[in-house]
Amino acid sequence: MRYIHTMVRVKNLDTSLDFYCNKLGFIELSRYDSEKGRFTNVFLCAPKDKVSAQDTRSPELELTFNWDPEEYTGGRNFGHLAYRVDDIYEKCQDLMDKGIIINRPPRDGYMAFIKSPDGISIELLQEGEKQPIKEPWNSMQNSGSW
Repeated sequence: MRYIHTMVRVKNLDTSLDFYCNKLGFIELSRYDSEKGRFTNVFLCAPKDKVSAQDTRSPELELTFNWDPEEYTGGRNFGHLAYRVDDIYEKCQDLMDKGIIINRPPRDGYMAFIKSPDGISIELLQEGEKQPIKEPWNSMQNSGSW
């Protein structure tokens, strides 16, 4: 397993970029706009992490700006921790065997979500290419929030 990023939701992307980049000195690595999802993701890294982040996409800070106004309460602005795993299906099965609920199963062979005992969402992402879609994951429904 390898740590890749932490996601926080931001209300004003320009203000947040000014804070993280101009004041804290973070570096913008990439940006993704989703018309369908109505959000923008901006990935930042600390200056000393730049080489690592460019090579491995970690460690990064993901700023998520939702285009539609939303009031963030109860920690909703903090999104999730994210880790790459060698085999998404194997890791999810291992976690289930240990009593962990898979809140968002890896139906796509790539991404799953679980929660910590404190309710922190943790995203698990397949290292490299997506796994072939297979059962029981393809038919498994979401459980709770993630």
